[in-house]
Amino acid sequence: MKLRPDLLAPHSPKGLEVFQITTELEVPSSHIYMEAQIFTPDSKRFVLHRSSHSHGSDRHDPQHRYLLCDLENQSELIPLTDELGPTAPSLSPDGVWMYYFINQTEINGGQLILKRVSLDRSRRETLLSIDAPLPGTPYRPSQIYPISTISSDGLRLAIPAYLGDGRTPNAPWGLMVFDLVKAEVRLILEGPSWCNLHPQYCRSTDPRAAHDLLIQENHGNTCDAKGDTLQLVSGLGADIHIIRDDGTNLRDLPWGRVPEEHCQGHQCWWGNSQWAITGTSDSDRCQRLLAGRRASHTDHQGRAAPGAVRLDLSRNFPEPHFFHFGTDHLGRRLITDHGPSIPGGGLFLTHLHEAGRPQRPAFRFLLSPKTDFKGCHIHPFLSPDGKTGFFNSNESGLLQAYMVRNL
Repeated sequence: MKLRPDLLAPHSPKGLEVFQITTELEVPSSHIYMEAQIFTPDSKRFVLHRSSHSHGSDRHDPQHRYLLCDLENQSELIPLTDELGPTAPSLSPDGVWMYYFINQTEINGGQLILKRVSLDRSRRETLLSIDAPLPGTPYRPSQIYPISTISSDGLRLAIPAYLGDGRTPNAPWGLMVFDLVKAEVRLILEGPSWCNLHPQYCRSTDPRAAHDLLIQENHGNTCDAKGDTLQLVSGLGADIHIIRDDGTNLRDLPWGRVPEEHCQGHQCWWGNSQWAITGTSDSDRCQRLLAGRRASHTDHQGRAAPGAVRLDLSRNFPEPHFFHFGTDHLGRRLITDHGPSIPGGGLFLTHLHEAGRPQRPAFRFLLSPKTDFKGCHIHPFLSPDGKTGFFNSNESGLLQAYMVRNL
């Protein structure tokens, strides 16, 4: 870890400290995609990865590793994996295990292996191997999504996959839910519009909310028979839903699908509440942050969904261009990137009231990550306690992971 005061600006808050966590000169490293559940609940340890890019890794790369970063020990980096093809990690809510997959799939073949390793590295277990069609279906999963999500009770884990047979264009994609106690898997969702699901379990410990998944739908998406995307529709085609993890109770969130407002495709839960936050592009060419609460499903009406409630979190910011964001566990702080209208991008922090209350957030500039936006997304997120922020940058000439303290 290296202290980087040169990344602070004259108008950065006093006392702010910036550190470059990964420092190898020839191997890129990055944080895992900012919606992933990769922190221990005490905010002292988290997972990032070596030999990676902003959105994942190459499953054939022998140098790729998941690393445990110990913030209490000078951000020591401890390897958690040494296998080929690890992907989609999630830390259990109690901070004991990291669940992950070994992706050896191919269309109509191969296998997907669900494993877990204790963070003290004393135990490693294989829970389930899928080398046949998913139960009750003709589908074998491939094109495994690089992000998984774990329920707040630690009992279930979800991950998307391609379900095509290699011969049929615009074949379905789907969402698999794993029962971590029984070591079983179930396909709960399928169709060609579920190509970029971004599934995220609700962080609420309410027994019913713990089964809710935030998901993204891309109406009009097209792909070839191998599952390679020909057109990933955002704009009018994208909308955001909530679904129960048994595949029932689809609901809508009041964003997008009107000419003056499009969903960008980035969203997250508002802390441990049952509200969610999304990024939108509007007719003024701004990228805004909107919050919303679920409404009954009414034929994908987006912003026009009847009965839904929404808030504009960025209405006090002149010409907002917010893209990626995340909150702390309580939902009282939000960190976001801004750019590339700001040279090198900007990192901003704001304080929020309880989810759903009227908000007038004041966004405070922290620093510029000085990225060139070519092969690097800033992807900021917060520790569960909201005291530390994290981001990516390639300002050194190579993608690396960074941390900002004393927020």
